[in-house]
Amino acid sequence: MQHRIDGERLWARLLAMAQIGPIPGDGSCRLTLSDDDEAGRALLISWCAARGFALRRDAIGNLFFRRQGRDADALPVLVGSHLDTQPTGGRFDGVLGVLAGLEVLETLADLDLETERPVDLCVWTNEEGSRFQPAMMGSGVACGILPFEQALAACDAGGVRVADELVRHGYEREPVPDIGLADCYVELHIEQGPILENSGKTIGVVTGGQGIRWYEISLHGEETHAGPVPMALRKDPVPMLARLIDLVHDIGGRDPQARCTIGQVRALPGSINVVPGRIEMTVDLRHPDEIELEAMHHALMRGCSDLSRNYPAIRLDVAPRWHSPVVRFDANLANLVRSCAERLGFAAHDMVSGAGHDAFHLARRMPTVMIFVPCRDGISHNPREYASPQAVAAGADVLLSVVLDRAMSRG
Repeated sequence: MQHRIDGERLWARLLAMAQIGPIPGDGSCRLTLSDDDEAGRALLISWCAARGFALRRDAIGNLFFRRQGRDADALPVLVGSHLDTQPTGGRFDGVLGVLAGLEVLETLADLDLETERPVDLCVWTNEEGSRFQPAMMGSGVACGILPFEQALAACDAGGVRVADELVRHGYEREPVPDIGLADCYVELHIEQGPILENSGKTIGVVTGGQGIRWYEISLHGEETHAGPVPMALRKDPVPMLARLIDLVHDIGGRDPQARCTIGQVRALPGSINVVPGRIEMTVDLRHPDEIELEAMHHALMRGCSDLSRNYPAIRLDVAPRWHSPVVRFDANLANLVRSCAERLGFAAHDMVSGAGHDAFHLARRMPTVMIFVPCRDGISHNPREYASPQAVAAGADVLLSVVLDRAMSRG
């Protein structure tokens, strides 16, 4: 018998969570450890408490809800994602994986299905990396990949530390983060791209993820009045910025699988009649092949060195901030996702994730896989982000099937 989740309940929960931190255009803004982020967590906690799922928290703010199995000592099956959003985010990124995980726990309880293993719903802190860097912070600390002290010291644009916000919300009293041992981790997510929609497929079987490198780059010149100083005598960093933008996009265009993004550019002091004294920018490079990603990194560093020689009056500083290596998910779990999708009558498609996810960190500690569902026009990190009720329910049905297969096993 193929069990199904309650699609209407899941959809209603998604809409209810979207009422916390709403922004124009049906979007959401729940930045990490903000009051809205905590309000979203409180709502989830209330739903879980009503069903008797035990809550555990850790000192980086991760949440874990457990439905017990027959064998309390058996390694648990983990599901989950994150509740934090981008500043102008949508209603499905991350949230779907959390609320579908809750739906799995509730469906098991509704059907009175006793699993051999416990099933844990995980909610990871600061997956987005929009307020605090690096991204995937909570899972990185829990998996021993990101040093706890480094995460605590991270500051937002206003100088507020992660540690300050954790104290404000009472997490500092919780145990030091450590994910421990588990049978596997399964994460449901919207695709955040157009492949599934364009191919007419319902389920993405995610076999791995692109490698990611983040950089902060600063150009230092000399600020001065826009009128009196002749062009030839200025130490203006803007011409170097133009060449640097070309360099980054040339690197991103080296092959069809490469990606580059300049997400932030800030000229200081930011006055219309002042030559900037400093320009700050960010660069995001991605590739599904680690060797190629490394080559992109070296191309960026060489190019910046060449620019420094060509513009001797300007100092160029490049600071690599984060590296998430290429990920290969567990082949057996990917096969299980395929077979579950087939049994449920959903067309599936193998794919590599272009975005970073907490599952990337979990894959370094245990067998891990992701399940994607299509989102309209491939749009994400945008208030227009949308996944249909049918797609959401299909993904949750496959998640339930995979969890049942693993959680019923004694092996």
